[in-house]
Parts: sequence; structure tokens; C-alpha cells
Amino acid sequence: MHVAILLYDGFDELDAVAPFEVFQNAGAFGADCTAEFVTLDERDFVTASHGMRVGVDSVLDPETDRPDLLVVPGGGWNSRAEQSAWTEAEKGDVPDAIATLHAAGTTVAGVCTGGMLLSRAGILSGRRAITHGSALDDLRETDAEVVAARVVDDGDVLTAGGVTSGLDLSLHVVEREFGESVAARVAREIEYERRESPFGG
Repeated sequence: MHVAILLYDGFDELDAVAPFEVFQNAGAFGADCTAEFVTLDERDFVTASHGMRVGVDSVLDPETDRPDLLVVPGGGWNSRAEQSAWTEAEKGDVPDAIATLHAAGTTVAGVCTGGMLLSRAGILSGRRAITHGSALDDLRETDAEVVAARVVDDGDVLTAGGVTSGLDLSLHVVEREFGESVAARVAREIEYERRESPFGG
């Protein structure tokens, strides 16, 4: 499973780095799983919401690249910061890429307010979903069905609540794709006690 984690200026660090570590650990423990950080434009690094600079592995071309899973982090949605998920939603390139990849068969996962970028892409319409608690009112104004769950699995579209729930989402995907034993080993490796709240969908 090839996982592409889509970065943009102002993304929340943990939304992206936590899933990256989970998926890379799964690969280290024998799962056919690799993760990389991608952008939609050529650059060496991306600056996250708290100032972390993250190197970029490759440029994602939505028309030709076909990752198995696209992970979209959130960040800065409510502050309407100049560099944020909100700004990317307004610009439109990220939502367009999400929509194109999903239509081509890529499973898409939104972490935190990354779910709002999925919504702006039009792929949450009529689906169960969740986002960061502070953006729930915005999600309720869309055609998504808001579910009170830490992670919502709707098959080829997954969403997670705020920030640390990206760990639960990625561990859930590892378990779904590679089995409970691999997910449990990854959780032990990162010393994370998985949240057992029910998954919607």
C-alpha cells in the first residue's frame, strides 16, 4: 500500500507526521506499506502551522499518480490563517486534487480539519464523517452526515477528529489492510494506547 500524505503550508504537524510514522512502522514490521510526503508543486520543504519545516519526497500529479491512500492533514481552518487548510480550500487546488484522485480510485483520508478539505472536494456528500470539534459547525453546514466518533470509516473515504486522532485513523487503516497483529505491534512500538471508541460508517 502506497500512502501519499499531502502537505501544504500551514498544515498541522501531528496530523501528517503521526500517520507517517504509523505507516512506516507497519512497513518495517512486514506489511507491504510505504508512506511519503508529497506536494502539488515542486519544492524542497513545507512549513507547518507551528513552524516545523518538513522535507518533500515528491510532487503528486493527480492526473497520473495513483497512490492507494491519500492522507490530507488539517491546520488553521478556524483561524483563517494565510497559510492553512482554509486558504487551500479557497484556492481550490488541493480540493481539486482530492476529487480527481478519489474519482480515479484512491482511498482518501482526512485528519482533523483535513476533513473540511475533503468536504470542499465534494466527496463527503451523503457520507458519514467527522472533523476537529471546533469545525463541526462548518461540517454540519455541508451535505455530510456528522458522526460522533473519533474515526469514521466509510470505505474509500475516512475522516478523523482533532490532531491526535490521526494516530487512531492510521492504526485503523493498518488493521483493516494488514491485520490486528500488525496494528497492535505498531501501537506497542510507539507506546500508544489505542482509543476504543466506535468507528462510524
